[in-house]
Amino acid sequence: MQLENLRKIVIDALEDLKAQDLQVLDVRDIASFTDLMVVASGTSTRQVKALADRVVEKCAAAGVRPLGVEGEREAEWVLVDLADIVVHVMLPQTRDFYNLEKLWSVDVAKALRG
Repeated sequence: MQLENLRKIVIDALEDLKAQDLQVLDVRDIASFTDLMVVASGTSTRQVKALADRVVEKCAAAGVRPLGVEGEREAEWVLVDLADIVVHVMLPQTRDFYNLEKLWSVDVAKALRG
């Protein structure tokens, strides 16, 4: 499946259940394991799990099975690995603590490469 089509399925799935503060990070130039990262917040552990489940469900319906899903039990941070896209669904406080948007920003990556 083309990257743009998969991105649309993921975004639509998250928007279906009212994900908050949705961000798409293009990490092709700084990561070798994926092309895009999608980061979204849920208001509770129940919503975080439901958002991740919806992504898996919608992708599976389109013929894309995740390589893995991590964090479902605690549901403070659920990661869905779709190979070309890695989806992170988090509680706001978890997201603030790890700050993936800053970690994977182009400026930080350039500084690390020196």
